[in-house]
Amino acid sequence: MEWTGARYADTPTVEVTTWVDAPPERVWELVSDVGRMPGASAELQSVEWVDGAVGPGVGARFLGRSAHPELGEWETVSTVIECERPKVFAWAVVDPENPTAVWRFRLTPRDDGTELSQWVQMGPAPSGLSLAIEAMPDKEQKIVFVRMREFERNMTATLEHIKQWAEA
Repeated sequence: MEWTGARYADTPTVEVTTWVDAPPERVWELVSDVGRMPGASAELQSVEWVDGAVGPGVGARFLGRSAHPELGEWETVSTVIECERPKVFAWAVVDPENPTAVWRFRLTPRDDGTELSQWVQMGPAPSGLSLAIEAMPDKEQKIVFVRMREFERNMTATLEHIKQWAEA
């Protein structure tokens, strides 16, 4: 994978893909429904639109609350940075100009269904993971590697949930 041996400053990424037996419009309804995402994620506990937003659109913001056995609990505000129905839905965490992470769903029509991918980029702004790296700078590459593997596992599970919902 491209993030092997990466440092946080390298803004490592990981992407997972699956095929869904449903049209992109149906899959789009699911991936852009941020309030539903905690049901597909091991870490994400709750999500709600803020600042009067009621749904996806570039500039809309949402508050997410997450929990992790080693990292604790935290909340972040994300801003939608790409919203092209039914092709792409992406958001930047904390600051859209200097995010702690960027997440993206991409939907591509394929074989009478949808190729669905989820992608994440860590950084460039410091995040909670930065605290662990600062405490153990000699283990930065291992810390980043482990976190990216967690992202990969969690994203694979998220896509499986979306696939099941869309195909139901």
